[in-house]
Amino acid sequence: MLKPEDLLQLKAKNLTENQVEEQLNYFVKGFPYLKIKSSASVAKGIMRLTEEEQDDYIKSWNEYRKGEKRITKFVPASGAASRMFKDLFAFLSASCNTPVTDFEKAFFDGIRNFAFYDALNDVCRANEGADIPSLIANGRYKDVVANLLESKGLAYGYLPKGLLLFYRYPEGARTAMEEHLSEGAMYAENANRVVAIHFTVSPEHLPLFEALVQEKKAIYEERYGVTYDLSFSTQQADTDTIAVDMANVPFHDAEGRLVFRPGGHGALIQNLNQLDSDVVFIKNIDNVTPDGMKDVTVRFKKVLAGALVTLQKKIFGYVRLIESGDYTHDRIEEMIYFLQDTLCVKNPEIKYFEDVELVLYIKRKLMRPLRVCGMVKNVGEPGGGPFLTVDADGTISPQILESSQIDMNDPEAKAAFEQGSHFNPVDLVCALRDVHGRKYNLPDYVDKDTGFISKKSKDGRELKALELPGLWNGAMSDWNTVFVEVPAETFSPVKTINDLLRPQRQ
Repeated sequence: MLKPEDLLQLKAKNLTENQVEEQLNYFVKGFPYLKIKSSASVAKGIMRLTEEEQDDYIKSWNEYRKGEKRITKFVPASGAASRMFKDLFAFLSASCNTPVTDFEKAFFDGIRNFAFYDALNDVCRANEGADIPSLIANGRYKDVVANLLESKGLAYGYLPKGLLLFYRYPEGARTAMEEHLSEGAMYAENANRVVAIHFTVSPEHLPLFEALVQEKKAIYEERYGVTYDLSFSTQQADTDTIAVDMANVPFHDAEGRLVFRPGGHGALIQNLNQLDSDVVFIKNIDNVTPDGMKDVTVRFKKVLAGALVTLQKKIFGYVRLIESGDYTHDRIEEMIYFLQDTLCVKNPEIKYFEDVELVLYIKRKLMRPLRVCGMVKNVGEPGGGPFLTVDADGTISPQILESSQIDMNDPEAKAAFEQGSHFNPVDLVCALRDVHGRKYNLPDYVDKDTGFISKKSKDGRELKALELPGLWNGAMSDWNTVFVEVPAETFSPVKTINDLLRPQRQ
């Protein structure tokens, strides 16, 4: 199926023929749905902490940070923000020249409230010889939008979210990336007052991010009294996936070359694996709030981190006990209850295990990367959610699933999905080392059967694209996972440009 010139192309991308054959096989056989035991809830699988418990975890985190620990804030920031501006791109191509839809009207009614208003006003004066109020008064709405989206102006339609001005302050407007610098200084500094933040970006945007860092870094270091260790990475070429046509044959472009597509955010497990860190916070680039709303976000980041290091300490103690061989039947029972009641890891067959098999099972389940995931009450926001699922070895464990991983033709699975009380805001804190200080090799814990296939097009022809298991879904399938309820105020994503007009963001 692959031609000699195709194999040369694979070699250039550092991909093996076996890897591509494995991908091609998924197009043929598809991906299995995951077996769901139930949706997770406060009654089953999600911790709801009292204020006293929260305070204790915050103390644990502050104490942990006094040690020589490497703490990193990991921010996926790849891709252009074009989906944010979908409605405005539609307005530009529409036959009408004035706002018609509610979205368009809301945009222009609130235009002065955007953090980028002054910058947009400047480019409108330079390019159109008139400011925004004058252009609107003369019915030139599309000129305003064109200067916002197109390269002649701010080029926001082609920039990543991290470089867009999100919020306005007396001293000036801040980009989303700057908000992560600000936020990171509030909970992720180590004992030496160093704040390590790692952004994953697209190769074409890397120079722009580096230029912004050079311009702004010293300002935030002086403001917060910290030193930033800022780093960037791009999605590795060998995580791209091959595209096929509707007959599942490798798709070649007009020049006869194989077409590969980025494997989705699941490819970033490789970037995460490269970090030399003990604890990593993960949060999307657009989920940031202005300073007036940061208190609750910072509090619960510390709560989640405190829960993580407290659980890790308990796990390490149990593993050391197992490795010493100096354990009793009562201590083994204690470990089983910890697995079942705290980590929500249960195996119905455990009662049939022999003693040695049981101890090995416990150790295997404890010796895994650990993550604590904030979960928000379901208010109709799109995205995945927390579930208790059945793993390949029969163990029931907490997982974050997307709707595409659930068989909606199965009445029980569909009911579990619809009854979900919480959703995933992508608010994770992760522990990446074992009891001996060794880094886990994160790709070893990926469930490769949790990707999905989508339909795209190129050169006017339809193709199928393969998405790798999502970063916080299948890519972390074999991790120990703990769900903690967090307030809705900690979730503030910017999915459309008009989200920036919400009152709490002003």
